[in-house]
Parts: sequence; C-alpha cells; structure tokens
Amino acid sequence: MGPRSRERRAGAVQSTNDSSALSKSSLAARGYVHDAFAALLVPGAPRRVPLIHRGYYVRARAVQHCVRAFLEQTCAACGAPRSQILSLGAGSDSLYFRLKTAGLLTWAAVWEVDFPDVARRKAERIQDTPELCALTGPFQSGDPALALCFESLDYRILGLDLRQLQQLDQTLASSGLDAAAPTLLLAEAVLTYLEPESARALIAWAAQRFPNALFIVYEQMRPHDAFGQFMQQHFQRLNSPLHGLDRFPDVKAQQHRFLQAGWTACSVMDMNEFYRCFLPTEERQRIENLEPFDEFEEWHLKCAHYFILAASRGDTLSKTLVFPPSEAFRHVDPASPSGIFPASVVASDSQDPQLKRYGHASVLLSPGIILSAGGFGEQEGRHCRVSKFYLLSRYCDFEWKGKQICTSGTGAQWDGRLYHTMTRLSDTQILVLGGRLSPVTPAFGVLQLRICKIEDNSTEDLNVTVTKLGPEESPLSCWRHSTTEVSHENQKYLFVYGGRSVVEPVLSDWHFLHVETMAWVRIPVEGETPEGRHSHSACSWQGGALMAGGLGAFEEPLSSVLFLKPTSRGFFWESIDIHPPITPRYSHTAHVLNGKLLLVGGVWIHSSSVPGVTVIDLMTGLSSEYQIDTTCVPWPLMLHNHTSTLLPEEQQLLLLGGGGNCFSFGTYFNPQPITLDLSSLSVG
Repeated sequence: MGPRSRERRAGAVQSTNDSSALSKSSLAARGYVHDAFAALLVPGAPRRVPLIHRGYYVRARAVQHCVRAFLEQTCAACGAPRSQILSLGAGSDSLYFRLKTAGLLTWAAVWEVDFPDVARRKAERIQDTPELCALTGPFQSGDPALALCFESLDYRILGLDLRQLQQLDQTLASSGLDAAAPTLLLAEAVLTYLEPESARALIAWAAQRFPNALFIVYEQMRPHDAFGQFMQQHFQRLNSPLHGLDRFPDVKAQQHRFLQAGWTACSVMDMNEFYRCFLPTEERQRIENLEPFDEFEEWHLKCAHYFILAASRGDTLSKTLVFPPSEAFRHVDPASPSGIFPASVVASDSQDPQLKRYGHASVLLSPGIILSAGGFGEQEGRHCRVSKFYLLSRYCDFEWKGKQICTSGTGAQWDGRLYHTMTRLSDTQILVLGGRLSPVTPAFGVLQLRICKIEDNSTEDLNVTVTKLGPEESPLSCWRHSTTEVSHENQKYLFVYGGRSVVEPVLSDWHFLHVETMAWVRIPVEGETPEGRHSHSACSWQGGALMAGGLGAFEEPLSSVLFLKPTSRGFFWESIDIHPPITPRYSHTAHVLNGKLLLVGGVWIHSSSVPGVTVIDLMTGLSSEYQIDTTCVPWPLMLHNHTSTLLPEEQQLLLLGGGGNCFSFGTYFNPQPITLDLSSLSVG
C-alpha cells in the first residue's frame, strides 16, 4: 500500500471516530448512560435510533465493567505503584473525565493515543472548555511539533500512529508511563482497522513491554455469515475495511491469538453473553423500557458479531476475574447436521419487480398463486412501509412470475402495517389480523383483502380491494403474533396467540375467531398456560396448532414446542418433549411435512452457528439439523423476518423477503425469492 492510500485509509478510520463520538453523545442524551462530557468533547447532538443506542450502551457497559475491575484490583492496596490506563485509539472518548468525576483516579492516571490530527483536535477542545479544564487541573498544551499534545498531572494525550511501535514506545516512556506499574490497555474497535501484521506486532509488544497488565479489546467478529458479510461490506464502502477477521473469526480464535502472543490468561465472550451475564436484571429492564423498540433480530445479531476480551499478564492481574463464571447464559449448540437442503433462485422473468421487504406476510391462495402484503421494504427507489401488494404466480412447471399490484380505487386503503398475519379464506379472499404502523402505533381493525380478476391463473390487470371488518375495538392490538386455523365441533376457527403490544412487551393471551361468522368466541383451553412469547412460529396440525420458539419475557429466545391439542371440551396445552434439545430461536417460520415439523431460519443467541432448518419428528420427538446450501443464491441471505410457503407436491419451500435494519451498517433486503429443495428429507 502506497503512502497516499495509507493516508486515505487513516482518514476513513478517523471518520469512524467522529460517528462513534456522536453516537455516544446521543446515548447519554437519552439517559442510557451518565456522561456529561460526551457533548462537551464533540459538538453537535444528532439523535440516533434506539437500535444504535442499545449497541453503544452494551459497548459502554462492557468497557466500564472491565475498567472498574482493573481499578478495584490495582488501587486497593495502599502504597502500591500508581495504576495506569493506556487507551489506544481513544478518539473523542470521555473516559478520563468520567473516572475523574467518580473519584477513581486518586491512585491512577490516563494516557491516550490516537492519530495526530485526532489528538490535537481533542486537546484543543479540552483547552477551550472550562468545565473540562477544571477537571484536568493545571496543564501544558504541548508543542505541535511533538507527539505530546496535552499534559496534566494524571492525563496525557499523544498524537501517534499505532503502527510505529518504536516511536510509540519511546514517547510513552518519555511522557512518564511506567512499564512496571499495573497497566490497563484499552482498544475499542481499534485493532481490526490495523493491517494484521501491525495488529499482531502491537499485541506482542504490549505483552513484552508490560509484565503486569490487562488488555481489553472490543471489536467485530464472525465475518462469514450473512450479517457478517453485510457488516464487512459497510466498512469496505467507508474505505476502512475490517482486517484480520478471516484469520480470527470467533472467540476461540481471538483467545488463541492473545495467548500465542504472550498473554498468560484470556477470556472472551460475545455481547449477548455479556449483556445477560453481567448486567443486573433491573438494569436490563430499565434499558429495555427507555425507548419504543422492535428490532430484536438486529439487536441480537449485532451483539453476536461483537466481542469483549480481557487478556492478562502478571501474578496480580492474572488472578483478576474480569468475567467470573456465570450460569446466566447457557450455550446450546445444535446437533451435527443430518443433511443439506440446496437453495436456488426462483426461476422468473428478469424484468419482474423484486420483492425486497421484511416484516411482511404471505399466503398461498392456490397451488400456483402466492400473495405478499405489508412490511418494510424498497418501493419506488426508497425505503418505507410498503403499500403495494406482490403476487407471485407460476406460469409453467418451473418458472414463476412476480407482479406488483395496487389497491383498487374503492373501499379502504392498505394502511402500511407490518408484523401482521394473513390467512386464506378462499382463492380470492384473505383475512389480515394485527400488525403495527410503528412501535407505538398498532394497526387496529381486521382487514379483508379481495383479489379481483383471477381467472384460470391469469394475473393480468389485477387489483386488491381492502375492506375493514368489524368495529375498531377489535380485541387485537398486537403484532408479532400468530394466527392458525384450528377445528372445534366441525367448525373452523382462527387461533390468535401471543405477540406484543404498546403496553405489554410480550403477550400470553389468545383469541378464537369463528371463520364463518367472523365473530370472536370463547372456547375452553385447559392445561398449563405457556409463557408469553412473540415472533414464534405456528402451524396447523391434526385440528390443533403447533407453536415453536419465540422471544419470551426479558427478550429471551425460547426452545419450547407446544401443541394446542383438540379435545371433546375444547383444547388442551401439551408440551412436546424434544431430544436432543433444540437451540432457542425466534423470527423463524414453520411447516409440517410428512409428520415432521420444520423450523426454518430465524435468530438465536445461544450458539455461534447459523440457523438452518431444524426437523422434529412429531411422533418420536427426535430432532435433527439440516444446513442450507447457499452456493447458488445471492449472498448474503438473511433468514429472519421472512415468509415461507410449503409446496408439498414439489417437496420445496419457497422463501420470500427477509432481512432487516442492520445496526449502523444499513438496511438489507434479500433480493429474490428462494426455494429450498426438501427431497432429501426422509418420508419415513
């Protein structure tokens, strides 16, 4: 890489600091953390979305946890050497000022290192801000020609390139850093921006230079799955690619990386595990109620792709349990794959409009007609709540044709809801239940869709008439629920279960809708009431309903499989014993084929593998796992917030849409319908 390329790359990396600093300022402004200094160090206060706030919150709490563990261990003994914190790539972070205000720097000092331009800018900002100068005490501003940009009794800011280790070592020593003293090295999203050899050299230098030290690292991992690929593409577009992820893709590889470099102990975990193990339940509940939130999939995926690492050297710090063992988070890896389901792009006219949306619903109207409606997606070149319907029709044995159709001029208009359900009433009629317009606005009312002008599978000149049924005070004001057709006394009913609402983060109630009269009725249901859930799957079986997975109370993924079993009196809740146990998951889809329950895709946090298709024999309870071969489909393929339609005669699943708002990396939509070939699944 030439000098100009390196300069451009350094500038791009520095811009990530500016974005991060503004996110931290927004985080404090919304009450997630107490930080009066973030806004003083970075002018401007754009409000970030709740997903960004959660991501930066768990990062801040993880770093705070590690810093406090270090200070508690090293500052406890009176007369011990002064502890040191060396923040690498510190940017505009306010760590020093937060620690000083909390009285935690009585026996400690802070050194910060970043690119010269970043360090000088921060030093100037501190000098121009009386509230900050009051905390640093008397200071020297430093010579612009020298690396030391700011110096006070317990605070130094140095402008250095971390790749220049000899200069770094000399400048730290000349600025008073004592290599023999207990030292915390902190690198928040820093090492990954260095070329692998530079990062390796920095880790090894720190191990050799500091005999009594703790190295804390927060950064990205898991580059090979769909979310990881999209994450990498984002940073490549910013001209700040993530280096070394291929070589160190997971927690085990990162742990080995530090142990091999000379660190004597190393603990690593992803942010899902940290959040559940090291934050009190009361604090998690506080955070989860600060802002309306409905992006659970992307929250859990973001946390699965970042880790916090603590590596130590020396007798004192090697005994420091930064992450003591906890039973709060149980790893549940799926069984070894029993087979593979090949995925392929649905053959269609290349001029067909693409179905790019998530949070929608789809319904099979007849063997060759599928209608999708609602969700958030791409429409007319912008991202929005989708108002147009999408019809996928088969016009020969192997090819499908997609078509966008609009609401007719008469009747009601589609209200833009998402996370609703759609149920087929006939070849031309669909019932829409629940959904939301925003996390604080449920979609009230029951809608009936009628597709006009379908004759002999012709799909030309179609429109959809929307009719609002019943009063506004429908018992349903939920979303992420399920609707399943069940039978009672030879009558058809729709069983609506679970979900969430504006008031309740998770629901455990249910309702029965009589299909013929469209009346809500009461039917006795016995047995132990299952725990509330949303984003679960549900499908009809033997006149009842099978429920699987979902997200339960405290945003915990569930693994239970339940059967609403028909009885002479009504229904009975029955739990199905699964072995081996399946990994808790949600935001998946499900179907019953030949006496087997298929759980397709979804999100899980208790395993580092990628959800494929879990197959459960409903007679024996035996579970098996099938991988999805994505070689022949556009990548990445995100199998959450999608819909799937079973084509039993073809032994196929047709997957439509899916994706989500992937943290700060942008929004991703699966671009094309996909089929999964289930023919390898044993019929026996």
